[in-house]
Amino acid sequence: MKKKLILTVAILGMAISTAFSAITIRYYNKDSKSVTFKVKIDGSTKEVTFDGSKTSSVTIQGGAKEAVIITSCGEVKIKDGANIEIKDGCIKIN
Repeated sequence: MKKKLILTVAILGMAISTAFSAITIRYYNKDSKSVTFKVKIDGSTKEVTFDGSKTSSVTIQGGAKEAVIITSCGEVKIKDGANIEIKDGCIKIN
């Protein structure tokens, strides 16, 4: 009985920690227009919009601590807490 309870608690704990995982990145968009990129995180693809001419933060929901942002300039791998700069639709990690 104890083994079953411990196993159940462990599985539930992993499920809860995955459900609350997310990546938060700080960005500075030098472009005057907002830009939307596709982001691959934890096996799924999402869209994230970065407001134009603005410094802000964005949170990407998912079960991982790193993701890949797909731009016209190529794919950029980011980790939680990254600082990025957007210029001419391209991303540079600071």
